[in-house]
Formats: sequence, C-alpha cells, structure tokens
Amino acid sequence: MFKTKFTEIVNIEYPIMQGGMMWISRAELTSAVSNAGGLGTMTALTFSDPKDLVAEIRKTRQMTSNTFAINLTLLPTFRNINYDDYVDVIIGEGIKVVETAGNNPEKIIGRLKAAGIKVIHKCTTVRHAKTAEELGCDVVSIDGYECAGHPGEDDVGGLVLVPAAAGALKVPVIASGGIGDGRGLVAALALGAEGVNMGTRFMLTQEAPIHQNVKDWLLKFTERDTMLLLRAFRNTERVAKTPNSEKALEMEKSGASIQEMRTILSGTRGQSMMQHGEVDEGIMSVGQCIGLISDIPTAKEVIDRIIKEATQIINERLVKIAK
Repeated sequence: MFKTKFTEIVNIEYPIMQGGMMWISRAELTSAVSNAGGLGTMTALTFSDPKDLVAEIRKTRQMTSNTFAINLTLLPTFRNINYDDYVDVIIGEGIKVVETAGNNPEKIIGRLKAAGIKVIHKCTTVRHAKTAEELGCDVVSIDGYECAGHPGEDDVGGLVLVPAAAGALKVPVIASGGIGDGRGLVAALALGAEGVNMGTRFMLTQEAPIHQNVKDWLLKFTERDTMLLLRAFRNTERVAKTPNSEKALEMEKSGASIQEMRTILSGTRGQSMMQHGEVDEGIMSVGQCIGLISDIPTAKEVIDRIIKEATQIINERLVKIAK
C-alpha cells in the first residue's frame, strides 16, 4: 500500500525518513530505523574528524544491511569545515543516499551524482526546491514552518508548502515538519508528497542517544513549547523553550552580535545537555509536533504504529467518507 516513488528511489519499504539530527543520528538510531523499513539517516557533522564518520558508517553497517543515508548540512558554523573531506568519506564508503540541507549544494552535488549516489535536498521554499531540481537532486524534502531546526524565513506551513512544492516539481517531494504519527503520513500523501521526514518523533525513541532526563522533560512539552531564535541573522532556528534559549533571544533582541552569542549557542553545550541530562544547559532543536508525542517507544514501534494507523485511516475513515 505504501510503495511510492520515494521508496523506489532509495530502496526502502516504507516512505518514512528519519531526519538527520546533530549528535543524535548515530549508528544505533540510524540502523534501527533502517531495520524497521524506513530510511535511517546519520549526520556527518556530528563528527568533527571525517575519520570518525568512517568508523560510525562501518559500525552502522554491522547493525543493518538495509539502505541508510548520510546528512551533510551546508550551513554557517562556528568551526571551519572542509566539505570535500566528508564527500570523500561518503563516496569511499559506498553510501547510496545523501541528504543535503541548508545552502545550495551545487559545489558537491556533481561529485555525489557522479558516484551514483541518490541526493535528497532539504528546502524551505518552492523556489529553492526548483533550483535543487535543476541541479539534479533526485528528491526534495520540503521543510514547513512547524519543523525543528531551520524553517527558513518565509513562515509557510506544510499544509500549503507541501502541495505547492509537489505541484511545481517533477522530482518526488517528501514532507518534513510537524509530522509525528500516521495522521501526518496520510496527510502528507494526500497533499502530494511521496513520503515524510521526521526528526522530533525519533528523538523520543529508545535508541536515540539522549539522556533519559531530557526525554522525560520533552514528554511534558506541548505544541506551544518551542520558539524561534536567530531571526535577526536570517538563520532562524526552532528550539525548545527553556530559560537558556529565552536568554539567547533576549540577547538577540538587544542587538548582540552572533560572536557575542557564541557561548550560549555553542553546540558542545547542547551535546553536554543531551549526554548529562541537564535540561537548561544547552539549546536543542525541537519541532512543534513535540505536542503530539506522549511516549518513548523503539524506532520500530514508531514505524509500525505509523503504518498501522495510516492504513486504518485510509481503509476505515477515508473510505467511509468517500462513500
């Protein structure tokens, strides 16, 4: 029932992609999603040394024989990144699917495509999605305003953005942002998407390497407990609402420079927060669908539940309505 252009292109069973999440998308979560029939995704920039990415890829291969992807995000960072080194690893390790995100992937897409790699590019606007298609991307992941991380600057929700992108592109579109259950999958397919990309839902799984204190804390969140940072720098990010993130927003509104905010925004503080369970220590990307999440199952249970719920919605509710 759920065979789509997306599942065929990347060779997976279900049209569900796990979003690439800094520090979180490692071998355990990536392999668990792929083993369950989805597309597990590892985040390359979690590893400051590309050699460590090699080790994690090989570890993942010991845990799954199914397809998994590597996310390579092209966004401003506080550290200098040689993207060619990461591309060398991706090609050298025989990765079949890469998700690029952030800035235009033109500088690296040629090498990826020449190596026979399927490229998914994540965009937040239709105009950028069309550029990605022109560059040769095989799939576009369209990121609505509801998403964790970087929703762009246009504030268009998925209910409009997904069908707008699906109608404008020839390549398949997958919907990202605000999706956490079977209802979201059915809605995305109805809007013209060929699959979904979920990050926040997979954060609250047993395989996600996040301290239990943080997971229990996130379970209490509603859809109103996220906020936007860095809008003044046109690098907007949706994060969990905490005293630390609210302090960062106060600094931003007072006219602080990005360098002055560097300490409070440090990714290593976020990493420490997830490892040690100190919920006010760092800043953590979280999507609005956190308000739909009420438990911490395995990744397989998440996917099985979504497929079961989506099937029931289609066969029982929608068929009855159509009659």
